[in-house]
Amino acid sequence: MRHIQRRIALLALPALVGSILVATGPAGADPTGPSATTSRSQPGDRESVRLVQIRLTGADMLDKVAAAGFDLEHGLRRVPTGIEGEAVVTAEQVTELTAMGVEVLADDAGFAWSDQADGGIGVGAAGARAVQPSNHQATVRIARADWFTTKGQGFLYVEARTTEGQQADPIVGMQLENDSGKGTPFGFARTMSRFVDSGQYMFHRNLFKLDTRPTRIQVTSSTGGVATGVVSNWLENAPPPLTANPSYKSDFVDGYKHPQQLYSRAKEIARQYPDIAEIVYLPNQTNGYQRKAQAQVGGTGQAAVVVTSAAWGHEGGNDITVEFADRPDANLPLAVEVTGKAVRVLLATDAAGAPASTATEVADALRTRSAGLIDRAHPYRTNEGTGIVAPTAGPVALTDFLDQKRVGAPEGEVPRGPATIPVLRIGKHRDGKKPGVLIQAQDHAREWVPATTSLESAERLVHNYRSDRETKKIVENTDIFFILSNNPDGANYSFYNFASQRKNMTNHCPDASADPAQRNSWGVDLNRNYRVGSGHDGYAGGSTNCVSGTYQGPEELSEPESKNIIWLVEKYSNIKFMMSVHSNGGQLFWQPGAYIADGRITTPRPPLGDEAFYWQSAARILSQVKAHRETVVTPENVGGSSDVLYSSAGNVREELYYTYGIYAFGWEVGGSVYNPGTGDWQGGSFQPEWTGNPELVSGHAETMEYANGIMEMFRVAADWGRDKKDPTSRLIPGDGKYRGPVDVRFETSEPATIYYTTDGSRPTLESPRYAATEFREPGQVFHVTETTTFRWFSVDSAGNIEKNYDPTKKDKRNNYRTATITIAKK
Repeated sequence: MRHIQRRIALLALPALVGSILVATGPAGADPTGPSATTSRSQPGDRESVRLVQIRLTGADMLDKVAAAGFDLEHGLRRVPTGIEGEAVVTAEQVTELTAMGVEVLADDAGFAWSDQADGGIGVGAAGARAVQPSNHQATVRIARADWFTTKGQGFLYVEARTTEGQQADPIVGMQLENDSGKGTPFGFARTMSRFVDSGQYMFHRNLFKLDTRPTRIQVTSSTGGVATGVVSNWLENAPPPLTANPSYKSDFVDGYKHPQQLYSRAKEIARQYPDIAEIVYLPNQTNGYQRKAQAQVGGTGQAAVVVTSAAWGHEGGNDITVEFADRPDANLPLAVEVTGKAVRVLLATDAAGAPASTATEVADALRTRSAGLIDRAHPYRTNEGTGIVAPTAGPVALTDFLDQKRVGAPEGEVPRGPATIPVLRIGKHRDGKKPGVLIQAQDHAREWVPATTSLESAERLVHNYRSDRETKKIVENTDIFFILSNNPDGANYSFYNFASQRKNMTNHCPDASADPAQRNSWGVDLNRNYRVGSGHDGYAGGSTNCVSGTYQGPEELSEPESKNIIWLVEKYSNIKFMMSVHSNGGQLFWQPGAYIADGRITTPRPPLGDEAFYWQSAARILSQVKAHRETVVTPENVGGSSDVLYSSAGNVREELYYTYGIYAFGWEVGGSVYNPGTGDWQGGSFQPEWTGNPELVSGHAETMEYANGIMEMFRVAADWGRDKKDPTSRLIPGDGKYRGPVDVRFETSEPATIYYTTDGSRPTLESPRYAATEFREPGQVFHVTETTTFRWFSVDSAGNIEKNYDPTKKDKRNNYRTATITIAKK
């Protein structure tokens, strides 16, 4: 039996714990300009919002702020004092954030790693250090120590953990030292930063500059624990990228592309290269780049009325006018006249002949007596509508606000109506027998670089297939699916109306959030709309507030865009790899991606073998990114997304991994680039200048370097599909007699999951799995105190089983691995 089906079950996800905060606070400025005219002037969009640097105390506050409707950027990062990032806000919302306890930072006030040794923290009155204990007794463990260089500067990144890290009174500190090369003493003492998330201790870590590569480090806790470790290379000495071949063709994308351009080029590629490319159309159409026409009459007080057309704006809603008319006679009832698309509300009068209709009464009349022209009419937001409505100066025109293009937007009208998303499929053998790779870009509308990065990757495949040997191997050994924009409606809105649009354009909001000033906050976060680790099940990071940037939708898989992904992976079951491409945080991550905040209960962590395969693949992918202009995605930004970032309930990666067994990566392209001129890391943006500084922030440079990474992911998949070699493993130390208790661990020749027993039974797929000591750490250590026989086998990421063992049935050969640790009796 060469392969087994790789199955990963998501069992017993914890039930809902607590409730998610729902807020009805404002998420946009009120409409500006007079409402009692037929003018279609659009309230300020781009001018009314700005980016501010913020610091939150932790994931709980992050959820609270997102649930209240604030738009938080992806450039969030975990810092010792909580989470820092950027928010897209109005001036009014800055005040609201401050009232919620959010710290608004000056531009240069964010957390930065110290470049100077600070003398350490001291470890006792006499400065004595404890002797390194046996592994099973260690109170300090080093998870990783990585050296990398970028732009001529060296860096050391260290993660370490103390078993006493949760202790808060007094807080246990950690001191880091390193040597200056083989045989040199430890020195350069500095205090490591302690990271806590949702009240749970994570680890201590540090990133700092060094001019000389160390070989070893030493970490000491303030309570005396000590550990030493060897420094490894991170992204050093990478093989040359495909672009190193002088005849290799690249640099095809000349600027940002809106969805129509992306889809048009995808179809043209399929037409030009029919032997290796085709279009697959996704079955569920999107809501479309369309809105109902609206008007808000009477300001924002108790007399304000919000009116929404029944028809889409472009299908007649924009032709509707509403007028509130005064009448001179006394004691007249409320009435409505409809002439064509003109709706005239004849306001009731009192005994003195003055207007007497309330906002609630006018809204009810518009809904019920407008001859079907008005779909929704209601008081403004949470108002009770008790105010007396004033007559308007004339007809007020309804508008969908889609008839004016944002300054700087590309030329051309956007097609209205539902959109059908094409998938560009590239591969010589598209029969389901080759491993499939799904590249999904632009779930979030404002993220323009992921789309160009994906298109550049597709162009490289078809243009180099006949001339480049490595590209030919990719095309002939993989089956690649490109969704160049998974959110065309939102992306068009970002290009043409509101650059910071994140979600799709489907409006699920109730009346309290349905006025036109909220229109830039409507929509569903498509990457919170899936079924695994969902906010609907109590996981953090998805909001129930329809104007939140992370609104999860009214139910799981409510959106056609997310339903399409499920359809695709179920129809094409050969899809074994997936990359959801985002921007602009500069991270590469996988599972777990979500947790329940109370207790920080994550979705199940991948087996150690899968975790190792993710790390191995990440190193290959990121090495090729670095090869373009030495951009380094640092180890602190790689791993389980809930560990390196925050909880993102209902994300697509966990759906595909846990439900379908797909190796699913999330990629935040862009992010920080080291600037040797200033000695700092410079951040990026969602829409950096295309031809900006090619060594720092540039849409073109990011497109090219991250396309290198996607090409390497294809090679990872191709290698995976050709892998027929069994893994090997061993127990260290192995068979033998020992005078006393001994610590043992497993080691594998490649990323592989080990199933083992110690009770004399034969190992099966139901046996215990060899696990990590703790997340982001190596495999556990067994402290053996009495004679024990280990029986085990290993399975690699491609499903190859060590020694061709079949764990599903009994076999006389019993060709699993075995080792007996004999402890001599005293």
